[in-house]
Amino acid sequence: MLLYAAILLPLAAAMIAALLPSDRLRPWLIPITAITQFAMVLQLTATGTPATHAGNLIGLDALGRFILFVVSLLYAACSFYALGYLRYHPDRENRIFTIALLCFPGAMTIAAAAQHLGLLWVAVEATTLLSAPLIYYNRNRFSIEATWKYLLLCSVGIALAMLGILFVAYAGLHGGGEQELLLDQMLAAAPLYSKPWLRVGFVFLLVGFGTKMGLAPLHTWKPDAYGEAPGLVGGLLAGGLTSVAFLAILRAVQIMIAAGEQALVQQMLLALGVLSLIFAAVFVIRQRDIKRMLAYSSVEHMGILVIGVAVGGLATYGAMFHVLNNALTKGVLFMTAGNIHRYYGSKRMCETQGALSVLPYSASFFLAGFLAITGSPPFAPFMSEFTILRGIFASGHLALGALFIGLLVVIFIGMGGTVLPVAMGPHFDDADEPTEYRETLLTIASPMLLLAAVLCLGIYLPEPLRLMFSEAARLVEVTP
Repeated sequence: MLLYAAILLPLAAAMIAALLPSDRLRPWLIPITAITQFAMVLQLTATGTPATHAGNLIGLDALGRFILFVVSLLYAACSFYALGYLRYHPDRENRIFTIALLCFPGAMTIAAAAQHLGLLWVAVEATTLLSAPLIYYNRNRFSIEATWKYLLLCSVGIALAMLGILFVAYAGLHGGGEQELLLDQMLAAAPLYSKPWLRVGFVFLLVGFGTKMGLAPLHTWKPDAYGEAPGLVGGLLAGGLTSVAFLAILRAVQIMIAAGEQALVQQMLLALGVLSLIFAAVFVIRQRDIKRMLAYSSVEHMGILVIGVAVGGLATYGAMFHVLNNALTKGVLFMTAGNIHRYYGSKRMCETQGALSVLPYSASFFLAGFLAITGSPPFAPFMSEFTILRGIFASGHLALGALFIGLLVVIFIGMGGTVLPVAMGPHFDDADEPTEYRETLLTIASPMLLLAAVLCLGIYLPEPLRLMFSEAARLVEVTP
């Protein structure tokens, strides 16, 4: 019952927001709902036992429980920032934005708990539709272009994923069995599936959900969507939406492994992972738009995740750890980038230099977030990336390990060429200030708390989290 309550709570809050006439009071529903739902998720994760039974459409295994914890934690942390953000736009009607933002965790919760591929597909598609009004909130020609590109490309991707589900279902029928789309039944019957149809289905699922995740070369919606969305929305997309899409890919991986097709899974994930790192390294160089730079950083980290899963063993454990680290750090970066953008009225490096002198908290957190996301110690992403790298070398992939390190160094240099001038460059005192934005507790508390969590996890990893990563990794072992 608690799981159903965690799903229904955001939807009920969205209905209340739709009926509430006050634009001033309506945003308060966001943190109230987020904290209440996260308390429910903590109780669900604390049980340590699967909240699912054979034949159920909704339930939590170790993997779903882990992803639900990540997205709920990120949403709860970002919810207070939403209050501060909406206060700077008192002239804008926020009903649609608030409703979509409240429904968003409900859709992600359904995706994390879905034990039926059809229901998983519906939940992922719902996140696409709910994200559109959030991206369009600034209501200018750039945001509408980004929104249409996002809807078009992600809808094509999700349509391909539907074809993949149909091919997998046909693989079961062609194998001589009765086909169900329930995950537990599919895993049990997978060895009997028709291998050619199953492989085709996996390719479509990987391409379809890989588009939503933002793996290269399927990432082309990301720079525009992340660049034009409010910082709060960018953080939720980069840390929450991508985690849900990654879960959808992992469900397909589970079925392939159960069918004995680990080799194909490993080859395809490695190819897309390395390609994502290469694309990120190429396009982050001389990238002068700070939000678009973060979009290419997201492409990089999606590549790191699938490489970790492809290698298997210790690297898969590191990938699970990295899902959490990426989500929290992206929240820091996008919210602080949003603060910088709001003060200067620009996202371009040449117009946002010297932010430390005018936005000391936001610029400091932005600089620290850059160090964290590029794998600098003592932050947690260093630990998860180092764990993945240890797994790569332990499995004998020496060339992959060398390429991995080289591309990360290039990305570090490329991002540093943009972040350092923005934070520490000379501030032009005669520059026009198009807004009266000033830092407030509501706009700096969320990134500060997330950054503190990233730092603490880099120093000490609690045993419950370690166990959560291990249990999730065991469900997606790819090593042949």
